[in-house]
Formats: sequence, structure tokens, C-alpha cells
Amino acid sequence: MALMKKLTVLAGAASAVSYVRKNPEKVNEAVGKAARFVDEKTNGRYHSQIEGAVRKVSETTRPRTAE
Repeated sequence: MALMKKLTVLAGAASAVSYVRKNPEKVNEAVGKAARFVDEKTNGRYHSQIEGAVRKVSETTRPRTAE
């Protein structure tokens, strides 16, 4: 049973990665909305941590350039 759970999690992660690659704008928009919501609910207490997480997501979803 544990193997089936692991496979399910891996399949879910693979589909999430696929979605992020195909829809980076939507992902960034959703993350931004979630960040604003959490920041509002915590009265800005964790603003710098939330801002850092949003920045990481933005960097990750940015299109890669050939180097």
C-alpha cells in the first residue's frame, strides 16, 4: 500500500510540473493572490517570508534562456 501512495504522489507532482511549465502566468497570478491573502490574514507578520516565496516561484517559472 505504501508503494501505491508514493506512486500517486509522484504522478501528482509530475502533472503539477507539467501544468506549471505550460501556464507560468496563471501560476504566478495564483501565487500572488494566495500571498496577498495570507499576508492580510497575518497582518503582515510574515511579509518578508511570503515575499521570498513569491520571488522563488517567479524565478522558477521564468522562461529559460539558452546560455
